Amino acid sequence: MEMPFTAPDPYILVLTGAGLLIVLVAWLPLALRKLPLSLPIVCILIGAAIFRIPGIEFRPSPLEYPDVTEHFTELVVIIALMGAGLKLDRPFDWRRWMVTWRLLAITMPLGIALITLLGGVLLGLPWAIALLLAASLAPTDPVLAADVQVGPPRTGEEDEVRFGLTSEAGLNDGLAFPFVHLAIALALTGNMGESWFGKWLGLNVLWEIVVGVGGGWAVGKLFGWLTFHIPAETKLARTGDGLIAIAATFLSYGLTEILNCYGFLAVFVTALTLRASHRDHAFNVQMHDLTEQVERLSMMALLLLFGGALIGGLLSPLRPSDIVLVLLILLIVRPVTGLVGLAGFRADRVEKLTIAFFGIRGVGSFYYLAYGLNQMKVGEASRLWAIIGLTALMSILLHGLTVTPAMRWLDRRQGRDPDMSD
Repeated sequence: MEMPFTAPDPYILVLTGAGLLIVLVAWLPLALRKLPLSLPIVCILIGAAIFRIPGIEFRPSPLEYPDVTEHFTELVVIIALMGAGLKLDRPFDWRRWMVTWRLLAITMPLGIALITLLGGVLLGLPWAIALLLAASLAPTDPVLAADVQVGPPRTGEEDEVRFGLTSEAGLNDGLAFPFVHLAIALALTGNMGESWFGKWLGLNVLWEIVVGVGGGWAVGKLFGWLTFHIPAETKLARTGDGLIAIAATFLSYGLTEILNCYGFLAVFVTALTLRASHRDHAFNVQMHDLTEQVERLSMMALLLLFGGALIGGLLSPLRPSDIVLVLLILLIVRPVTGLVGLAGFRADRVEKLTIAFFGIRGVGSFYYLAYGLNQMKVGEASRLWAIIGLTALMSILLHGLTVTPAMRWLDRRQGRDPDMSD
């Protein structure tokens, strides 16, 4: 007897896909560990394949779903920022963090200036739009840079390269926001009078950064006390539940954003402060591991959608000059500004070159562009999304194919066995 075939319920398809995604989250990092292939590359390929299946007509598009794009990318970034802060073993110190300050104070502003200039001159964009594009593309991404970041807490995998890229990614996502606000203000007002500039400098730069840092520190102190220092029978570390880190993430971000200040910055500071409350406690590993699992799951879901957007025509508005801009950003602007920022820094030349090269672009750029476009009207939004999409795709391919051999070679050069933890 022939059984009649009926199309499966979409709910069942979602459950099946979620099960497959979770299996891939657990298995793919192990399978790809020694291969010159990164997890994001595989996710994009899977996403493109899924959305090519006959009968699946939905195509994810940041232009059609701007609010969903902004908030989903926002969620992925803040979880990644908590994970990045928790795994840094190095205590906060102005001198020991010098590589970070150089990348933030020199490399990123210089990169924003150069990309803005290229956007205005090479692409012919209005200066406000060129600045928005530059502010979106300048920060190193905390989500897609896992392979160049430090290892889990207390593993000792924290050389200058990994520390520099991790701490830069943790802080520059928050510090790029003033430039996004500057672009929005320029687009809305069209002038740069002294009183206007003073308002931007006082509110969007000084006030919102100070409150972001202070709010993150306060939430981190509170969670550190609740987790490690109240009477033993009630402290949160006894639960063994790493979800505490997710709670700290959402509270830190939410409370800071309620005050209209920089939540990204607050989350990373919260993570650093929470870790500093009891730096060597084993519960730090549990909090980091759960945060990393949630981050990886959300990142993979986002990249599956990105793969669907790519085959749906995300890159179709590209012009030849846009492709040239992307190549310049990845191959010249970031490496050159990275080396300028590290000039005079006491580190091996190979370490400096590695830090300068691996300025990965990705989910943070998606968020900033989505946020900016939701705040102002832009005539060429599809073109901006195509440029951002191509930059992220080429960064994922370029850095993803080179990161494993490069980091393994760096480990051997520094006398470490890259297979020691296998």
